[in-house]
This record gives sequence, C-alpha cells and structure tokens, in this order.
Amino acid sequence: MHEMPFEQRVRNMVDHETTVRENKRLQILLKKAKLPLTTSIEDIDYRSPRGLDKALMLSLSTLDWVRKQHNLVITGPTGTGKTWLACALANYACRLGLSSQFYRVPILMESLLSARASGSFSLRLEQLNKIDLLILDDWGIEPLSKRAQNDLLELVDKRLGMRSMIITSQFPISHWHDELDNKTVADAIMDRIAHSSYLLELSGESLRRNKSVNTKKTRSSKYCRNHTDLPVPLE
Repeated sequence: MHEMPFEQRVRNMVDHETTVRENKRLQILLKKAKLPLTTSIEDIDYRSPRGLDKALMLSLSTLDWVRKQHNLVITGPTGTGKTWLACALANYACRLGLSSQFYRVPILMESLLSARASGSFSLRLEQLNKIDLLILDDWGIEPLSKRAQNDLLELVDKRLGMRSMIITSQFPISHWHDELDNKTVADAIMDRIAHSSYLLELSGESLRRNKSVNTKKTRSSKYCRNHTDLPVPLE
C-alpha cells in the first residue's frame, strides 16, 4: 500500500467501502424478500422442454418491465418451475438494488384480514406498496372469501401503475375469473391484471419427477412471447 500513489490508495479504500456497503444492502434486501428458494437467473435450466425460451428469459431478466411498473404472470402445472423462476427474478432484482418480497396468496390474504380486524389495513397496504417487486405465489390454489376478494382487489389496484408483481398459478389465466364468485370484483381484478401484465405459460411434466427418475421425458408447449422483445401484454 505504501508503494502506491496517495490517489490510488484513496481510490482503493473508496472501492472497498462501496463494495462492503453494496454487499450489506444486498443481504438486507434478500433477508426482507423472504424467498423460499435460493435461485438465480444464471442457473435457469433451458434443456427441459417446458415452454421456456432463453431469448424470452433474457428479455425478462433485464427487469425493464419492473422499471415500467408492469407485472408478470407465470402459469403451468405443478413442478414446472414457476416459483423457482419467480425467486430467480426476485433475487436478481435485489442484486440491482430493488426491493422484493415473497408471499403465498392464502397467507397474504390471512394477514390482510388480520390487519383489517386490527384497524391497520391501510397501513399494511402502504407497506406492501413500497415493495418494488411483490411475488404472489399459488394464485387460485384456495377459494377466497368475499372479504378476501375485495382485499385482493384493493392490493392490485393500489399497485397498478406504481409497483410490479409476479403472480404464479397452476391454473391458466383464462380460468381465474371463474374462481372468484364475486363477478364484479373478478371483472375489476382481471381487467387490471390483463392490461398491465406479461404472460409466461409453462407446461410439461414435473421437473421434480424428472430428476427423481433421471429422465427428460417432457412435452413442449406454446406461450405468449415475442422472440426479440418482451412478451405481448395480455389483452
């Protein structure tokens, strides 16, 4: 160090301090994100035929859709990697300094119902709206009460044009409306999601099953995408 010019020593110290602070910030963001899986976009498996295109994922991985406050809907059968991909994108968002947070929809709805009962519902919505990328996992896996459906509408409406979401579901998006018995609320939720989201549809056999039997027997599928740009928003 003593053999270096003074300016170089200062530059090294500043670079070191910057790296330490960035790593600390990343660890804080990852801890708050509460991602159930440790995944990264660099480890995405493109070999298994499940309707996943590398060019598409590279476009999504730029996170331009997050910066523009759009959403991403990932659908497909269980085991096709929906949650894995959502966590990988959320992990990368944290690496870029964006806040993320993971929730299973049933658990999030319970927490919103509890917040409403305690009189802190508005505060809870404000807290959620500060998150740059909110992951809603297992959409539609459990029936929602009418109160929960209204709360879900308020959550989606609050984030519309302000923050982004990744929504994963085993069910095609065309079936979501039928799962909500309050059709007025269903119309409102689907309208907001359809006009602000990109769609990634996966298909094929479970990757977990493939790994357990050491085989790659899967069937390919179609999905909404544009080979050179982000997938076309839902209509």
